[in-house]
Amino acid sequence: MDLSLYWGEFLTIAGVHLLAVASPGPDFAIVLKHSINYGRRIAMITSIGVGVAILLHVTYSLLGIGLLLKTNPLVYTIFSYVAAAYLVYIAIGALKSKAVDTTEPASEVSSSEISDRKAFAIGFLTNGLNPKATLFFLSVFAVAVSAQTPSSIKLAYGVYLAVATGMWFCFLSYLLSTRKVRAFIRQYSHWFDRIMGAVLLLLAAKLVIV
Repeated sequence: MDLSLYWGEFLTIAGVHLLAVASPGPDFAIVLKHSINYGRRIAMITSIGVGVAILLHVTYSLLGIGLLLKTNPLVYTIFSYVAAAYLVYIAIGALKSKAVDTTEPASEVSSSEISDRKAFAIGFLTNGLNPKATLFFLSVFAVAVSAQTPSSIKLAYGVYLAVATGMWFCFLSYLLSTRKVRAFIRQYSHWFDRIMGAVLLLLAAKLVIV
């Protein structure tokens, strides 16, 4: 198999994905929220959950299940409402955020309020339940990938997209949870939480209105 034949496809997919993943959305909001509230480790686990969820969308696209979402308005509507309900659930918790005691060092804030498993699940569900993400990957694979491209190559594209997404959000987690940045944000963490809650509500509304 001559892999050089697929560099054009790969670069196209990588470029489009870079623009998409850098755009603020539910994934960014939840990673930011976890970076502020629970610190670097939990935020990175959340980011890994987001990255793994990309494989779900890629699987939909490769199996043609994503086409069902695109062509069946009822299925898409149901999926959208489930995703919106989940975002609203997270948003309500964020909107109830209270001011923290800033006299306590940021390093002493416990991450035991949320388990590793829950952090991963929240990241996975936030991305995995987004029907627009499924349609995005379906469109990318339909437009940028040739029908003659072997399934093994398509799978390799998917693995790259999952790893790249996870690494991007881990990088953001690292930046957002550095001591100085977190200390500044933590002082106003309840307001950041509430703003993120409002953003998540808007994103939920966008899912069911647009």
